[in-house]
Amino acid sequence: MSRIKTVISFLKDAGKSALIPYITGGDPEPGLTVELMHALVDAGADIIELGVPFSDPMADGPVIQLACERALEHNVSLADIFSMVTAFRSKDSSTPVVLMGYLNPIERMGYNTFTKRAADAGVDGVLVVDLPPEEGHDFLLEMKANNLDSVYLIAPTTTDDRIKTICDASSGYVYYVSVKGVTGSASLDVTSVAEKLAIIREKSDIPVGVGFGIKDAESAAAVSNVADGVIVGSVIVNTIAENVGDHAAIISKVSSLVSSMRQAMDA
Repeated sequence: MSRIKTVISFLKDAGKSALIPYITGGDPEPGLTVELMHALVDAGADIIELGVPFSDPMADGPVIQLACERALEHNVSLADIFSMVTAFRSKDSSTPVVLMGYLNPIERMGYNTFTKRAADAGVDGVLVVDLPPEEGHDFLLEMKANNLDSVYLIAPTTTDDRIKTICDASSGYVYYVSVKGVTGSASLDVTSVAEKLAIIREKSDIPVGVGFGIKDAESAAAVSNVADGVIVGSVIVNTIAENVGDHAAIISKVSSLVSSMRQAMDA
């Protein structure tokens, strides 16, 4: 059983949902990322989504776009992301790490090389925003050969038939995008989320993580009541942006934010 499945199964047995924070690798500078990953775990994170910086992050709003720009100013590459995960693994062998990004850097490296290097670094899963399962056959084969979980997105507009296709191609969990739009763009309607999750669960028993629109402890707790995982990105990345240049403040404020969500989810 993969680290992702082990963690989600353990939490489910305990009546809890996974807290899955997102940060962009190398933001605001490469030397802080591993320390920040450990701080997220200490604050209550169960799984970490680590963003691969890309020049055209089309699914992301301004907050994460700017995070990618800050990382790319330091020339953070896919190889650097692997090095960060390797360094994280030297002290943490249990917390799953999911890379989230776009196809271009992966395709440039090559599917075989990418998946082997990801597995060697200690990556557990990969979410490629712009590679739908209908076009990802070769990539999926390489992912499975290296025991990596494939995480795919489901949107509010996804049809019932396509939900089944996406769930069948996914492992670890599927990522339900709770709002129409880019990251950080809209308010959360938990009732609508619950209705969509019921449809997804009719098609598959794969765990469902919910992201987009989760901004505070209250919204995290509300989503945890209906989802297997609570994915939090823009509000964390914005906290980083507000404290660029002050490493101690970034660690302290991000930790406080994530801890407040963990506590609310467990209450």
